[in-house]
Amino acid sequence: MGLLIFELPRQSTKFRIVPEIDRFLDVDGMREALRPFYSHLGRPSIDPELIIRMLVIGYVMGIRSERRLCDEVHLNLAYRWFCRLGLEGKVPDHSTFSRYRHGKFRDSDLLRKVFEATVERCLKEDLVSGEGFAVDASLIPADANKTRSIVAGDWNADVARKAGNRAAQEYLETLDNAAFGAASPVQPKFVAKSDPAAQWTRADESRPYFAYATNYLIDTKSSVIMDVEATRAIRQAEVGASRTMLDRTEKRFGIRPDWIAADTAYGNAENLGWLVDRRSIIPFIPVIDKSERTDGTFSRSDFEWDEKNDQYICPEGQALKQFRRNYSDPNRGQATGGRKKYRALKATCQVCPSKDNCCPKAEARYVTREPHEEAREFARACRKTKAYKISRDKRKKVEMLFAHLKRILNLTRLRLRGPNGAKDEFLLAAIAQNLRKLAKLRPQCANSEATA
Repeated sequence: MGLLIFELPRQSTKFRIVPEIDRFLDVDGMREALRPFYSHLGRPSIDPELIIRMLVIGYVMGIRSERRLCDEVHLNLAYRWFCRLGLEGKVPDHSTFSRYRHGKFRDSDLLRKVFEATVERCLKEDLVSGEGFAVDASLIPADANKTRSIVAGDWNADVARKAGNRAAQEYLETLDNAAFGAASPVQPKFVAKSDPAAQWTRADESRPYFAYATNYLIDTKSSVIMDVEATRAIRQAEVGASRTMLDRTEKRFGIRPDWIAADTAYGNAENLGWLVDRRSIIPFIPVIDKSERTDGTFSRSDFEWDEKNDQYICPEGQALKQFRRNYSDPNRGQATGGRKKYRALKATCQVCPSKDNCCPKAEARYVTREPHEEAREFARACRKTKAYKISRDKRKKVEMLFAHLKRILNLTRLRLRGPNGAKDEFLLAAIAQNLRKLAKLRPQCANSEATA
């Protein structure tokens, strides 16, 4: 049966995006990737390209229900054309999506391949500069009910095994995953039996709820999503996801940004040290700094660091040293890589005229130096530059993508459960946003009208 060919009516502005998206959706290698997962026996299977096209059009148009999606594709000519169904093609049952999702698509990591294909198309269309990236996370409520949860102290691996659902099994498989179980030893207050990997959290002074975090790494030129990762809704997991996405982007596309912009949640010493020392990326990130005093006495910033002599100089010109003697054992007195403490002499502090402004309740003053302090000082210096102010404006683009995700694509609550369900939904949403970006910035109809 031939394909349905028609011209979209001019008044149907809502559906003009459909042929534009069709130009950029690359599914050429899909059948070859899924070939090992099909048997040569039995009746013919449903074409996986049809399933992907239906899922993509559902997320692009904000159709959250798969039952409704099947009805829309059955009745809408534009959707039928996009899915290559023609006038008489049969729309698969809604249960087909679940079988493909839990089977062939996850075993072959197909959704990740489709997402990377959209990023490659963005690179081909010159929408990615690779100069500056921005990273952030947003919470999406999970499909879990507080009334059916249990106290975290009553939850353990045996209870999860007895639950017997797919989400509980995926929870057990992610206990050693840095994005989920191993992200933090702190346990939440409640655990949802239907989706134990979802995090009990409270954000923006709202009522607490179960949620996952979707993490975006974007190129700031045209807001193209370079990578997406699903994690627990906690800061440690989100910071770890930023490193995972940077490594994966460099490995997959060979792109390492010159600088990256993020909010204060990503400004801990370990993350800044990783960016500066190991990846040579300029961090336009506010530093998490708790060394400033509020009682009017000297803070650590009032002491000058003398790198050459490994010491601090106080406002009165006295030296604060970590060690004041030479050890016979060369292994003693060496830096261990942790927090270092630099002390002043007691005799010096007791006669100092600024003692009341420095250490009024202590016999002598000491100053600590955190790990990766050089990277922290570099980040503080970057914050004083003009480029930092420009990066602050560009970082807002990732927040605009989250607003688009929730308001236009209607991803206000997850439909799928478990870590894999969250990954699938976030990948499909990122695919839809990149395709919409391509359709908006590289439209064919505008070029045709200009030529005419």
